[in-house]
Parts: sequence; C-alpha cells; structure tokens
Amino acid sequence: MPEASRPTVTVVVPSLNQADFLETALQSIFDQAVAVEVFVLDGGSTDGSVEILERWSPRLAGWRSEADGGQSAAINAGMALGTAPFVAWLNADDFYLPGGLASLVRGLEADPSTPLAYGRCWIADRHGSRTGQYPTIGFSPRLLANFCFICQPGTLMRRQAWEAVGGVDEALHMCMDYDLWWRLTAHGPRQPVYVTDVVAATRHHDDTKTSTRRRDHYREAREVVRRHWGRVPLKWYLAWPYKVWWAERRNARRRAARTLA
Repeated sequence: MPEASRPTVTVVVPSLNQADFLETALQSIFDQAVAVEVFVLDGGSTDGSVEILERWSPRLAGWRSEADGGQSAAINAGMALGTAPFVAWLNADDFYLPGGLASLVRGLEADPSTPLAYGRCWIADRHGSRTGQYPTIGFSPRLLANFCFICQPGTLMRRQAWEAVGGVDEALHMCMDYDLWWRLTAHGPRQPVYVTDVVAATRHHDDTKTSTRRRDHYREAREVVRRHWGRVPLKWYLAWPYKVWWAERRNARRRAARTLA
C-alpha cells in the first residue's frame, strides 16, 4: 500500500442498540483530519443501527452485526482487523471533538516510547450538549489507584503496546479500560502522555452500563485497583454510598420520570 494511503489510526466502534447516537459517533470520526480505518462491531442491534451501518458502509473498513462475546471481545476483534500504527476505540454513544485525534497523534509522535496518550474530555448529556468536564489530570499511579482520571474516548494507543499487553481483558465487562491503563503503564519505560487539548466527549446518561449497573461497575473497579495496586485505598469505601447507593436511586427516579413523560 502506498505510504500516503495508509491509515494512521484504527478506530473500533463497539455498539449495541445505539441507533440514537451511532451516526454522531461515526461522523465525528470521519471529520477528523487524520487518516482512519473504522471497524464497527455491532452486537446484533434491533433498533435501526444496521440501517445506519448500511448507509455508512462505503466509508467503513468493515462492519458486522451479530451476537458476540460482549463489548471487550468486540473491541479486541475489531483491533485485530486493523493495520494502523495507532489504535483507539470509541463507544457508539461518545464522540470526538474537532481536531481531537490529531492532538492525540501528535502526543504519541512526540514521545515514541510512550504507549498511550490521553486528553481532556467534555461530559455530554444524551443530546450531546456539554454538561461538565471529565476530571483528567497528569499521570500519577497513586492517583490512578484512587480514581480513573483517564477518560476512555479521549485516548490513543500505540498498536505495538496494545498487542504486547493482549488488548482488553475479555473477562471484564465494566472496567476493561481502567484495567488496560494499568497494564499499558507497566509496559515499556515511559508513562502515558497527557495532552491538555479537549479531544472528545463522553456521554453520561441513564441508559449506560455505568448508570444501570452501578454496583457491578464499582465492584469491578475495586478489583482492578486491588490487582494492580496491591490494595484498595480508603477512598473507595468512603465513596461507596454516593457512587452506588445514591446514584442508583437518582438514576431510577430519572428513568421513571422518562417513562411517565
């Protein structure tokens, strides 16, 4: 393949019944000033996602819609199809901001020994409107043991590092990204590069796995910390009532209000 036509970034989009968001995610990828190859791994949606994928098919490097082993398995399968030197995945309800991928590529190119670049991210509602800023900070293993300050849609990895650590752990269904940051950090001599540009948006809404399965998410996150840090900091126990108990009740009230409306 001629050098000029080779993709710079492989982007994998795992999706399941995300028709409300999928087109925005795809448009945000192809609006980037970076050569991309895009693979959509749909888990067998029944909500109109397939029709969207058929429309976008000429621009996609590949797509499928069938029952699979879950989000982590889909991400790994999609990455294996690609050839680009840098890799990322974008959940179908998230989206890139203009110039975001280019900023992350520059971050990796500036330090050839780092496995991962991550940037700042907006928090958006289900309509895509900005509601806040994700709490990203410069890299610190001690702080990573207390909270995940790396926002997944705002990340870009070196394919070589991705393959060296074996991609995401398919046994994990909630915090596969948090676990991956730890394993990438342990790979190679350099820590991740923090890019201070705002590169992507992560949607926080009541239908995400994080919202609907708070207990599972919190439990899995604590086990990831224990696995990589050796112990679970006190913060995780102190924050449980707010992060799980109160959040469950808040989200249940919101879903009930939506149903009545």
